[in-house]
Amino acid sequence: MTLDVVDLSRLQFAMTALYHFLFVPLTLGLSVLLAIMETVYVMTGRRIWRQMTKFWGTLFGINFVLGVATGLVMEFQFGMNWSYYSHYVGDIFGAPLAIEGLMAFFLEATFVGLFFFGWDKLSRVGHLVATWAVALGSNFSALWILVANGWMQNPVGSAFNAQTMRMEVTDFFAVITNPVAQAKFVHTVSAGYVTASVFVLGVSAWYVLKGRHIEIAKRSMTVAASFGLAASLSVVVLGDESGYLTTEHQKMKLAAMESMWETEPAPAAFTVIGFPNQAERETHFAVRIPWVLGLIATRSLDTVVPGITELVGHAKTRIESGIIAFDALQKIRAAGSDAAIAPDVRQAFEEHGTDLGYALLLKRYVDDPRTATPEQIEKAAWDTVPNVPTLFWAFRLMVGLGFAFIALMSVFFFLSARRMLDRYRPLLWIAVLAIPLPWVAAELGWVVAEFGRQPWIIEGVLPTAAGVSSLGAATVLTTIVGFALLYTVLILIEMMLMIRAIRKGPEPDEDPDAELIPAHLVAAE
Repeated sequence: MTLDVVDLSRLQFAMTALYHFLFVPLTLGLSVLLAIMETVYVMTGRRIWRQMTKFWGTLFGINFVLGVATGLVMEFQFGMNWSYYSHYVGDIFGAPLAIEGLMAFFLEATFVGLFFFGWDKLSRVGHLVATWAVALGSNFSALWILVANGWMQNPVGSAFNAQTMRMEVTDFFAVITNPVAQAKFVHTVSAGYVTASVFVLGVSAWYVLKGRHIEIAKRSMTVAASFGLAASLSVVVLGDESGYLTTEHQKMKLAAMESMWETEPAPAAFTVIGFPNQAERETHFAVRIPWVLGLIATRSLDTVVPGITELVGHAKTRIESGIIAFDALQKIRAAGSDAAIAPDVRQAFEEHGTDLGYALLLKRYVDDPRTATPEQIEKAAWDTVPNVPTLFWAFRLMVGLGFAFIALMSVFFFLSARRMLDRYRPLLWIAVLAIPLPWVAAELGWVVAEFGRQPWIIEGVLPTAAGVSSLGAATVLTTIVGFALLYTVLILIEMMLMIRAIRKGPEPDEDPDAELIPAHLVAAE
């Protein structure tokens, strides 16, 4: 198979994004866990909580540095590999990224330094404030990134300017309060909390199995199980909200996730398992639960969930409308000034302009969408269907892992409440083996969100194929190989540093304020 520059550019961005997202969830979750542990230390004065905070902080620092390094590359790619996309939506997309860099990143990076080097220079409360600022900075960073990404999924607060050929902001408040962006933010952050909780739980379980640092390990497991249980439950609840918004704003993505080829009477059934065949446009050996999809997706018994075939029909209608908008746009550009634009041309663009992006889907088959044949329009309409088997299985594996995390955290929460964390070695081994699973779930979530949006780089506005730079395929392929090698080295370095730090374990703590700890607290410890 010959890959063109569009496929290669997508592959490169997917690769760098997936690599980067290996670091993000742990940074989000560990930052909050560190703040919780240090809060206990400041409130109780028990030195073991300071020791815990410093140990897990070392692992956080390793992950944070490599996360920053991989994240910078992604932002540069917008200008290098996706130059027309950057030109088309730079006024909107660039603003959240700039705020993220100026506000969240610098806030986070500044207080990270205070966290590592301020233990003996700041008061206990002052250092605690710095730790919480790190956590807030990490989450603010995720917020602005997801505001930008959420706008790509649901482009609100903006309008197309026919004179400049660019999307422009009409309501920045609508951009930052975009319901899709807000749902993605809380869902992504909660997933990061689960990732960190499973990581802390698994590493601590390994210490218990090895008979090392038992007191620190048990306390860490208690914090991780409590925080992780709340986070894993919230992931399911917030994921449901995300699915509901998908029903409103990305109907094709939902239909593809459920492999729902035909529209069913409300409420629709949920396909638990099956084998979608995109070529035959049907799902083989489907096991279905009546009503469940309708209840989850619409929260009602009488709202219809449209199937893929019906949505393709809607796309065909919008492509035909988009051709009218494209024709009007060419006449507007040829006119040269607002005064020279004929009223009927202006009216045609106003009525059909929101479908302009659908006409651009025809660029895959013909240079001028106005000359497209009915067969080409039909093909372009079916191009709006993403890869159904990939979405179907990615979604189910992600959800299955989400419920597995709830079960894992529930068991260890119960054991911690009963003070029985070290009694069942098989359960401890399960916790250790579960360490990589949150990253698998997070990457699957990214696939569902981004792969399910295809063929759009901006939903309904700009096709992915129209957003690439004018680069040669060989150039992009060369950078893919270079990034793959570099990122593999970085992953290996992080794993080596993490494993070395975990094997070494927490450092003995010498608290200069040890004599200030009340005697009754020392006795209680």
